[in-house]
Amino acid sequence: MSDPQANPPHAKKPTPSEVLAILAEGNRRFWQDSPIHPNTGPERLEAAHQGDQAHHALATVLSCSDSRVPVERIFDAGIMDLFVVRVAGNIVAPVTAASMEYGALHVHTPLLVVLGHTSCGAVTAAWNRRQQPGGELEPNIAGLLEYIEPALDRVPPAPAGDPGHGQVDLAVEENIWQALGDLGRLSPLVRQACAEGTVAAVGAVYNLEYGQVRWLDQRKAAEMVAGRR
Repeated sequence: MSDPQANPPHAKKPTPSEVLAILAEGNRRFWQDSPIHPNTGPERLEAAHQGDQAHHALATVLSCSDSRVPVERIFDAGIMDLFVVRVAGNIVAPVTAASMEYGALHVHTPLLVVLGHTSCGAVTAAWNRRQQPGGELEPNIAGLLEYIEPALDRVPPAPAGDPGHGQVDLAVEENIWQALGDLGRLSPLVRQACAEGTVAAVGAVYNLEYGQVRWLDQRKAAEMVAGRR
């Protein structure tokens, strides 16, 4: 890991909104099956070997560990383009917040993304546990689901006879808001950087079926990180 004081970025990076546009365009290429696979050749490999990722990375992306969510591929990004943090359920626990803080403050990524996805197994497990409490879970998995459970409180119960698939979709989105709020709570430095405008945090949902990323309300994301919601 590099010292940001000893190795400052050698070029000004895009603004958070410009990075968001770059990611959106990369995702468009991905789901339209027209990727260009940027920054994957010998020159970028040499840069990765000899250089500093802080000179290149544009976004820190927190994603679920799910193998169906290949982060660099869905944004058509290359080597050192993204600083990726992965954990089941894209939760923000202290160690996750530390990784995202490192991405923002040491890798100098202008944008932080919490990326959830449809049919998330961790969110579904938390929802099913809420509907049918009492089942045994491994202690570490139960501890992980505890970070998701507050999001479920904001999801209405399914109508009678409804299997609850729509509620799980709502829970996926609420879990992203929960993660953004937890990020601001657990990392005052990220919260400060967002307040100063040097960094922005956003939420998004990746659709497993179509390959598209849906970006969530940016104003609400800022309010979640700031603790105003």
